[in-house]
Amino acid sequence: MSGAPTEGTLALLHTSPVHVPVFEALRDASRPGLGLQHFVAEDLLLRARERGPEDVADAVRALIGEAVGAGADAVLCTCSTLGVVAERAAAQVGVPVLRVDRPMAAAAVAAGPRIVVVAAVESTLEPTVALIRQEAAGRAVEVVARVVDGAWERFEAGDTEGYAQAVAAGVDGVVDADVIVLAQASMTVARHLVTTALPVLASPESGFAAAAEAAARAAAAAAPGNAGRSLP
Repeated sequence: MSGAPTEGTLALLHTSPVHVPVFEALRDASRPGLGLQHFVAEDLLLRARERGPEDVADAVRALIGEAVGAGADAVLCTCSTLGVVAERAAAQVGVPVLRVDRPMAAAAVAAGPRIVVVAAVESTLEPTVALIRQEAAGRAVEVVARVVDGAWERFEAGDTEGYAQAVAAGVDGVVDADVIVLAQASMTVARHLVTTALPVLASPESGFAAAAEAAARAAAAAAPGNAGRSLP
């Protein structure tokens, strides 16, 4: 994209480079005036899977600080495993920090009380289920979590089609649910393969939309003449 961004700058924290073109395409289709910065840290997910998200909280906060220092008006964490520690950094960095799966979680709660979370990595299940219960805000929900065996190994091997097929098979095996949640942004590639009649929610589109809006609002609020004003 040429020229200065007209809708602010959004930094994206990824744990895989495969997400970069996905979010570039979303920007090009819906917010062409938005500047994007991509920060890819694959090691953070590896460490979080081994020792838990809290083990990488300082590293996540430092990377977000780096993004803000580079001019980001808002930050979007596209890794569901790291989302909870990323959100906590907002108070320290002074810009909106969003997790990509929060809008999806809200949509899942609105769809019905029987929610099945499907993941390719087990470390994603606990934070995703906790987020859904948080979005439920005390409403009764039944959340069932499932891992698709063997899917992540295919992803790590670069077998995108095999990964998508494995995820789709896992999704199509779900019954007795009001909605199915794909816990990881990378799982979006399977949506065109599923045959279930149940609604299947993925995080990139809704998460990006929320983050893009946050970046635009923050940039507008910081523009000359708007300092100190609360924008509608």
